[in-house]
Amino acid sequence: MSRVLDVQNLSKNFGGLAAVREVTLHVNAREIVSLIGPNGAGKTTVFNLVSGVLRPTQGKVIFDGRSMNRMRTDQYAGLGMARTFQNLALFKNSSVVENLLVGRHTHIASNPLQSMMFLRSARREEAQARRKVEEIIDFLEIQHLRNRVVGSLSYGQQKRVELGRALACEPKLLLLDEIVAGMNQEEREDIARFILDIRDEFGIAILMIEHDMRVVMDLSDRVYVLEFGGLIASGRPDEVRADPAVLAAYLGKG
Repeated sequence: MSRVLDVQNLSKNFGGLAAVREVTLHVNAREIVSLIGPNGAGKTTVFNLVSGVLRPTQGKVIFDGRSMNRMRTDQYAGLGMARTFQNLALFKNSSVVENLLVGRHTHIASNPLQSMMFLRSARREEAQARRKVEEIIDFLEIQHLRNRVVGSLSYGQQKRVELGRALACEPKLLLLDEIVAGMNQEEREDIARFILDIRDEFGIAILMIEHDMRVVMDLSDRVYVLEFGGLIASGRPDEVRADPAVLAAYLGKG
């Protein structure tokens, strides 16, 4: 099975603090992988390193066979990596459709002048972008919200829009940062269903940080566990759930 993401001996120091220590993990094509651990374990730092928000002190991030260490952050989406954030990063005063269209920017080759002149190439790209956005709206079952201002939506609905914007990039790898946090049970079940469908229907590999252990155990093909910035366990969900180190560190059992 081909690897979409290969993280090798990744470390990040902030001054004298080692936030991440020699983390090695991988995500295969069409695989759902979870990264879990107690608060402060370094999960978000790993995500920031993988997605280019931070640069590693040492180690490598290889995405789709390409080293990302010297890539600019704005190049990641164009290469096929998309991310959602724990704290929503939407345009609250714009509509759902407008937010999703932002996710298409990596597929737009026309420059602003061509768009203003509405040349044939620009019209074609615009039509393609809108078709893709409508497909995502149908997939996420938010047809009734398409013209609503995002700031007027519930938190769970906004999370769905952010997921849609990430999908609009047509990624090879999707990074989900606590996608079900703050949702009620029905919303969590809906998002869990969408995650499986994203993998099964679109063939997108997924790496997610998640605190909801039911979601992690039900959806993941493999799980990595962090504590104090270092990996303490990895394997299938049933293996990780029974690991004594995980029970002690994550679940608080001796």
